[in-house]
Amino acid sequence: MSSSMNRLSIFVDGNNMFYAQQKNGWFFDPRKVLEYFTSDPTVSLVNAFWYTGLKDPQDQRGFRDALISLGYTVRHKILKEYYDDSSGRISQKANLDIEIVVDMFNTVNQYDRVILFSGDGDFERAIELLRSKNTHITVVSTEGMIARELRNATDRYIDLNDIRNYIEKVDP
Repeated sequence: MSSSMNRLSIFVDGNNMFYAQQKNGWFFDPRKVLEYFTSDPTVSLVNAFWYTGLKDPQDQRGFRDALISLGYTVRHKILKEYYDDSSGRISQKANLDIEIVVDMFNTVNQYDRVILFSGDGDFERAIELLRSKNTHITVVSTEGMIARELRNATDRYIDLNDIRNYIEKVDP
C-alpha cells in the first residue's frame, strides 16, 4: 500500500461495541486499539472518534475524559427510552448513526482509510459511498453482531476475537 493511502480515521460506535464485547466476554482497551492500527510507521492517524449514549450528562465522565486524553473526539447523546407495545418492554437507545456518518463525510478529504467499529447494517450506504471515493473501509465487529449488508459493503472485515491478543484490556 502506498504512503498516499495511509491517512487513517477510526470511528467507534461505543454502544454497539459495548454489546459486542459483552457477548465475547472481554473488553478492548481504547489505547491499544489506536496503537494496533497505527503500529505501521507509515500510517498517520488523522482522527479517532468515539460515540456513546449516556444516562445523564455525568455518566461515564471518567471514561470519556480518558478517551479525550488518548486523542479521541467523543460525541454523545442522552439515551432515550422507547416502549415496545408488543413486548411491554422499555429499551434505551441513543442512535448516534447520523453523527457517525456526518463525521465520516465531514472529514472525508482528510483520510484514505477508515476503521469502523460497528456491526450496524445502517452504515451500508455510507460505506458504499465512501468506497466510491476510493476510501478503503475496514469494519471491526464480531460474529453474530455484524450485519450481512455491512460485511458485504466493506473492503475488509476483522472479527474482534481475531485481534484480541493485541487490543484486550488487561487489568493490572
